[in-house]
Amino acid sequence: MRTAFGHAMTVRVPRGVSSDMLAVRWGTASRRWWERATRPTRLWVVDVPAGSASEEARRRLAAECRRPVAVDGPAVRAVVMQYLDQVADLVVIADRRDLDTASLTLVCDVLVGARDADTVTANPVGRHRHGRALGGWSAEVLRSSHPLVAAREDMTATVAAAAAVVTGRRDDLSAVTVPVWRVDRTRPPRTLGGFESWVDLAFHTSLDHTLAELVEEVKSVRQQEVSWDFAKIGEMGSTATGVLGTVTRDSGREYLPCQTAPFPLTLVPVVDTGGRATLEVYADPVTVDADTAARFGQWVTRVVDGLRAPSPRRRRVFGAAVAPVGAGVRAPVSGGRIEDLVVRHAHERPDAVAVTHGRRTLTYRALEEQSAWMARGLHDRGVGPGDRVGICVDRSVDLVVTMLAVLRSGAAFVPMDVRHPPDRLAYTARDAGVRLVVTELEGEVRWAGVPAVTPAELPGSVSGPGEVDWAVGGDGAPAYVVYTSGSTGRPKGVVIPHRAVPALMSATATEFAPTPGDTWSMFHSPAFDFSVWEIWGSLSTGGRLVIVPYWISRSPVEFHTLLADERVSVLSQTPSAFVLLAAADRDLEPLSALRLVVFGGETLDPRVVLPWLDRYPESRCRLVNMFGTTETTVHVTAHTVTRRDALTGSRTVGKPLPGWETAVADEFGDPLPNGLTGEIYVGGAGVALGYLDRAGLTACRFVAAPGGSRWYRTGDRGRICGDGNLEHLGRVDAQVQIRGFRVELDEVRSVLLDDPVVTAAAVVPSGRPEDPVGIALDAYVVPGGSAAAGETETVAAIRERAARFLPEHMVPRSITLVDALPLTINGKLDVARLPDPVLRSLPLDVVEPQDGAPLTDGGTAHMLTDIWESVLGVPVSLDDNLFELGGNSLCAIKADGMMRRLGLPALPMRELYRYPSIRGICGTLARRYPPRPDT
Repeated sequence: MRTAFGHAMTVRVPRGVSSDMLAVRWGTASRRWWERATRPTRLWVVDVPAGSASEEARRRLAAECRRPVAVDGPAVRAVVMQYLDQVADLVVIADRRDLDTASLTLVCDVLVGARDADTVTANPVGRHRHGRALGGWSAEVLRSSHPLVAAREDMTATVAAAAAVVTGRRDDLSAVTVPVWRVDRTRPPRTLGGFESWVDLAFHTSLDHTLAELVEEVKSVRQQEVSWDFAKIGEMGSTATGVLGTVTRDSGREYLPCQTAPFPLTLVPVVDTGGRATLEVYADPVTVDADTAARFGQWVTRVVDGLRAPSPRRRRVFGAAVAPVGAGVRAPVSGGRIEDLVVRHAHERPDAVAVTHGRRTLTYRALEEQSAWMARGLHDRGVGPGDRVGICVDRSVDLVVTMLAVLRSGAAFVPMDVRHPPDRLAYTARDAGVRLVVTELEGEVRWAGVPAVTPAELPGSVSGPGEVDWAVGGDGAPAYVVYTSGSTGRPKGVVIPHRAVPALMSATATEFAPTPGDTWSMFHSPAFDFSVWEIWGSLSTGGRLVIVPYWISRSPVEFHTLLADERVSVLSQTPSAFVLLAAADRDLEPLSALRLVVFGGETLDPRVVLPWLDRYPESRCRLVNMFGTTETTVHVTAHTVTRRDALTGSRTVGKPLPGWETAVADEFGDPLPNGLTGEIYVGGAGVALGYLDRAGLTACRFVAAPGGSRWYRTGDRGRICGDGNLEHLGRVDAQVQIRGFRVELDEVRSVLLDDPVVTAAAVVPSGRPEDPVGIALDAYVVPGGSAAAGETETVAAIRERAARFLPEHMVPRSITLVDALPLTINGKLDVARLPDPVLRSLPLDVVEPQDGAPLTDGGTAHMLTDIWESVLGVPVSLDDNLFELGGNSLCAIKADGMMRRLGLPALPMRELYRYPSIRGICGTLARRYPPRPDT
């Protein structure tokens, strides 16, 4: 293996000093210093047939500086380069383990007559302690220089800390070790030897630490003295980045710190006699290319310079002078209002089918007419521009008509899921301040005094719909308010303006080429903003929208059948749902009409699509991974997923859509250079108006940018690659993604703390990120004095109360009672010391139908038990409530797929929710598939 610890110093020989005089001085000095330790040395003289200022002279001098000392020769080599113009340079080369930088300076001083050899002493040179022979002459090291703002007394520590910060941001690390080669503080003066050693400096590079704090930590802690461990030093090249101690370079000498790079990336701070500072980067060309080395140097200098940049902020890592990076093209995008996009197709293609739900269809003409009737009815009930209308209608044609009617009335709609708990629905209506609720629920929800009507009751009382004759506002008016999980303990409403939705459709028109011939599926809940893309993406382009009933969306096989029968061509899926659909697809006929699958809502691990790509070539069905948030109107970036992505596990989510912008910034909002990890910011056409009636939260998350634009802080971690693609790396905060929904753990914890029997609570995610089906929440609670005597009864009561407010995906799969929550020394929750969650089955109100349906044979019950134990990862008995053992809708889908593969009949999802036990499933199967009588 090649060693890389040679260095060289060059000094111009004073006029009047001949090569003979230098040779005499060299002989005297070398005999005095090294005669007993190594073989005799000589001064080499090289005649250069060119002038000292010529290119040839510079080339020959540089080559000599890079030539290492011989393996079996003297420890140091001295060479005089004589030029035709009677000018000469002295070059001294050594391995820095034998002679450090100060030693090279002393040798040069003696040879040019600036110091007497008698004033210099030498340690015995023990070259055999290196542990290996020096290698041959290697290729030229890659070198780049980067000016710094100014020199600092602690330059070495500063550069090391900056290198740690950059490495941590680049490689997504919270702790980084940087080896530093430095001068021994006990070095005796005017003594030759290898008095440099190295020490590992460990840095915590999380967002809680700034560069200034890291430097102060290094300065305040007295580093342990490190003895010369040459065997250890010989392994330095295995470390990615290292720092050599600060070099002082005067105008009369040139110093080459590295003949080859000790580390793949070696940083050398250099300060000249005028106080000007430069960071030199030396890179091993075998492992690091020149662009990467130079870019790393630029990052480090930017971090160092940020320490001195004036700022009103208390702490800063990257200076505010950094130009924004990663911005997408500010391409013109279409504005306008959502309803105008739909009404246009009613005039151009009135008889084309707009919406399909089962056997019910609606043409564009009928959709326009019915929504106009309903808009008149809203007006009759006092709804007008600036109002908000709650819509709590199941997935249906009526849902789409009602949404369009609210928009045409000038109001904004607030979508709610009919399957959310009544208390949560009532809270949403109250918090949103809706004037009216359109719902099919009868008597199940108290709407906080707000009047409620059904879709059938809403059409106006006039003889015809006519034209809506009131001003509906411009495209900057609110179109809808979607509620998302909130860290304060309650959901928060995100207000989206009209213009954002047409802008999204305009931005994707060229990329996805939607046509009136496309059929889109509406798979998701209207309370999930992914449905915005499905509904208006279809209707704004003249396509046909196929509404997927809830229970069919829970059954991959039935959903696959619907996609095939309706010849759906554009499918939107969360990765969680797609994994189950793809598993069912392997056993069924291919979907011949499907041309585009759009992923969103949660992080996609592209490795899960490999089986799909085997069945559907990229040229036949395009897979597109899109990143976005509710606050930025569904989608921000787009990336076509390829087989290469699937094989490598790429985390890229692509480049911004036209009209959208992305940047990655540090904890102070200062943009980071490409390649470094920080928080993802989004700007452009899709940024929401803010959070409804939450001015403080809006000001915190929606920040102003130069030129009057606004950026949204997503809370997602990422970095922008050199090619402009964004990589998504998870969350900055404690938010998690469950089945496409972003869940704030503090909201779940707050609901638990509202329970009078709970005095303390903690909520942590469980499951594997690469298996979205298995992600759930585990809760730990400390019961108070009023808790029920039995643990099972206490847990049942806590769960029942939480389920009255939290939707199904947010209800903890387990609630474990503890005496106290374990804390760290800093008073934070110590997750590592939490006990294993207790998964217990709670009593079922009804285990199986009371119609005398017999239990199926024991073999079927045994197979079902094996399936559910495999899915849940816990023991399951005959009467256990499967959902209380940690099951959820995606677990049910997974279990249904396993049942089919084992030859068991299909299990209707609706029946499973009614009778969620092994006994209940057996009873359902026995009733639906009775044994045929003997013939």
